[in-house]
Amino acid sequence: MRENVVSLSGVHKSYALGEYEVHALRGVDLAIAEGEFTVIMGPSGSGKSTLLNLLGCIDLPSTGTVEICGHNTNDRSEKELAALRRENIGFIFQAFNLIPVLSVYENVEYALILKKVPENERAELVDKIIDQVGLTAHKHHRPNQLSGGQRQRVAIARALVTRPRMVLADEPTANLDSATGKSILALMQEMNDLYKTTFIFATHDPDVLTFARRAIRIHDGKIDGDENAKPKKPAASKRKSK
Repeated sequence: MRENVVSLSGVHKSYALGEYEVHALRGVDLAIAEGEFTVIMGPSGSGKSTLLNLLGCIDLPSTGTVEICGHNTNDRSEKELAALRRENIGFIFQAFNLIPVLSVYENVEYALILKKVPENERAELVDKIIDQVGLTAHKHHRPNQLSGGQRQRVAIARALVTRPRMVLADEPTANLDSATGKSILALMQEMNDLYKTTFIFATHDPDVLTFARRAIRIHDGKIDGDENAKPKKPAASKRKSK
């Protein structure tokens, strides 16, 4: 049996908004195993971004238990949570979040520098992942010289170069056209197959659902659907850099 990288039990999350209290999550129980390719679907305000923040150790629950890679986040300090993120989690954002003054190579390498990987090991790791996402010809380009799809490929390479146990993707196709978005999803599917890294998406894009192996539906802070999916296997090539 595969080990769970995510385990939530009785999780509630509330925020104060002026005089009001917003209940973003209401009693969530959830387990996600190593190697899953899972999408969390829900409309705006459903709680999916709050849930992703808890999974990314960016926020803590109001009540309940959140365990990430075997670690209970409730009793961790900010420093310990940062270390947990750095060692176990990669992030892919809707807005790419690349460093504009750095090249493709340097953006990817930066994740390894943060982990204090020795310089003589970094070059091989960076070159390999950049080749796998089809950007070798662009590795000295800066983000403003790349298309949206190419920038998202850089973000994928940066997320995976440290070999994290899971990658969290928040609306990864939102700023891409449909065809490019599908090629990016196919690339992440390839990376999931290759590295067995757990991928968890938060999105309302139905195209993501066609690639997922599991779909978790959230509404009004509660999980109201959890089903296995049959992902399509498109002939998307990691060599096509759109």
